Amino acid sequence: MPRRLTVAAAQLGPIQKSDGREVAVQRMVRLLEWAHTRGAELVVFPELALTTFFPRWYHEDIREADRWFETEMPNPAVAPLFEAARRYGIAFHLGYAEKTPEGRRFNTAAFFAPSGEMVFKYRKIHLPGHRDYDPVRKVQHLEKRYFEVGDLGFPVVRAPVGSAGPVNLGMMICNDRRWPEAWRVLGLQQVELVMLGYNTPSMNSENKGFEAHHLRVLHSHLSVQAGCYQNATFGVATAKAGVEDGHELIGHSVIVNPQGEIMAQATTWDDELIVADCDLDLCAFGRRTVFDFARHRRPEAYTRITAQTGSVPPPEWTPSR
Repeated sequence: MPRRLTVAAAQLGPIQKSDGREVAVQRMVRLLEWAHTRGAELVVFPELALTTFFPRWYHEDIREADRWFETEMPNPAVAPLFEAARRYGIAFHLGYAEKTPEGRRFNTAAFFAPSGEMVFKYRKIHLPGHRDYDPVRKVQHLEKRYFEVGDLGFPVVRAPVGSAGPVNLGMMICNDRRWPEAWRVLGLQQVELVMLGYNTPSMNSENKGFEAHHLRVLHSHLSVQAGCYQNATFGVATAKAGVEDGHELIGHSVIVNPQGEIMAQATTWDDELIVADCDLDLCAFGRRTVFDFARHRRPEAYTRITAQTGSVPPPEWTPSR
């Protein structure tokens, strides 16, 4: 009997700096209502879904940014979202800024059962941007200032979801999708569904060369499609979209199958729900053929990947006389 799971990417339009959490939560509850009417059993919300993308602003004292962080999850501000999930029987992925009791700060995502119980958590590992104010940039991207590198690795958890029964679930956040190592670690744990939220600007803020707007979208989709294909998994990549506090985000949320095909794609820069029916048994084909890791991988040839961080020039060949 096929293991079918109906999943939804709940794209959010812009959340302005002046918007309170209640504005974002109200919109997310409405998206859960839409998901319920369309039969979704699992919903993926974006990275930092409760606030504007605050790392674009510089604070000399990072404690001034604490108002964007959650010190517990769930909390009273998000109670309506958890109540809606319980009412509709929908599991969900939520991205948020986390401040631990010890005062550590992470860019975090968590997956919750419909009951509201946290199934597992992931903290973003590949932090883009920079740590200190950069006068050359038109837009600051200070994730390295406000967040520590995630300390939970890339976990996969097998948990019951909807009518599909147990599902091998994994998570990553935004820039993680561009790193094949992240996908492969999940693939080595037989992941069947990768949940991914992102807030991706439509321009490269480093100003070190031209990158066309359409390439930002292409590279986002390319990363997810390749990751899903090369690791035989479904992927739900959910964006924040539109013009947020004067800064454009690319949107273009997608749901991708294990063959790397886009099954559904958002077409607006607003709150939008896209839905796809996933036959999780399709993950087995890739694992039995091209990407049968046990038969075909050669870890002994890949030692450079973990032994070296930056790139180095190769040896130079010169012709003999």
